[in-house]
Amino acid sequence: MTEPAHFPLSAVVGAEQLKLALCLTAIDPKIGGVLIEGPRGMAKSTLARGLADLLDEGPFVTLPLGASEERLVGTLDLDAALGQGKAQFSPGVLAKADGGVLYVDEVNLLADHLVDVLLDVAASGTNRIERDGISHRHSARFVLIGTMNPEEGELRPQLLDRFGLNVALDGQPEPAARGQIIRRRLDFDSDPEAFCAQWATAQAQLRERCQAAREQLSSIALDDQALAQITERCFAAGVDGVRADLVWLRAARAHAAWRGGGQIETQDIDAVAEFALRHRRRQAPTPAPQSPASEPQGAEAENPRQGQCAWGEMPPQAVVTGARREVPNWAKKP
Repeated sequence: MTEPAHFPLSAVVGAEQLKLALCLTAIDPKIGGVLIEGPRGMAKSTLARGLADLLDEGPFVTLPLGASEERLVGTLDLDAALGQGKAQFSPGVLAKADGGVLYVDEVNLLADHLVDVLLDVAASGTNRIERDGISHRHSARFVLIGTMNPEEGELRPQLLDRFGLNVALDGQPEPAARGQIIRRRLDFDSDPEAFCAQWATAQAQLRERCQAAREQLSSIALDDQALAQITERCFAAGVDGVRADLVWLRAARAHAAWRGGGQIETQDIDAVAEFALRHRRRQAPTPAPQSPASEPQGAEAENPRQGQCAWGEMPPQAVVTGARREVPNWAKKP
């Protein structure tokens, strides 16, 4: 049976930050996947499906929301193991996703222990299943893409932190972009093959760029200078633990490979900063310094609260009554 055509990632209108994050995880799956946040109708699944084409035609596997742990990790036939002396393994979703994309829609509605398993395997690239002293291990290297609508519930912070990158989609595209999105979707629905053929060149270029970056990745050092910048910024953001530092460093290296650089530079660190920090930051971003013209001068600099009043309190005003000037709320002399 022929696999249905996927909407090409290169044909997606807008969502540039999300497309970059997806490409970076395709370059280095050890980044730990991408969590996409956004309201309904933002084509989150379309973007995830488009990524599979960049992974050497890897499979695109969806985890059903009501899946059991056995459906996820696979099962072992203990009777066969006892009778034949070897484990007989029936693959689950993790095995089927090897080499491709594992897509989990509404991951925030999935049972916590299943999310734990997913994230463990995504980070290690190996699934190990044990039953009554019999074990089986298999490769499970895939790009994990999770989506969630924050209006329908949040992930626990411990699980949120374990997604490598986090991107939020804007639910209000500009009118011109909305029209372009609808037009391309209608063109795809009316003739998927012709639409994919129209975008074949752009999709091939995107695939080749990802492949070249994967091949170059190992030659780019995870150097101490880049790590020092990242650790300082993670500390300033109040990030718990060190997972953000590691993910950020890996993503910066993938970005350097993506742009064809030979080493991690500040532009690579800046390009992926929000991906790594958005779901881990405890401190608000540092505001930009004030310009000299806006800085308080003289007495105002010494007393920054001068001229201000508490919430709900009227500012002091002078009232002229004959030869004497009074200020409301000031104590009068006896």
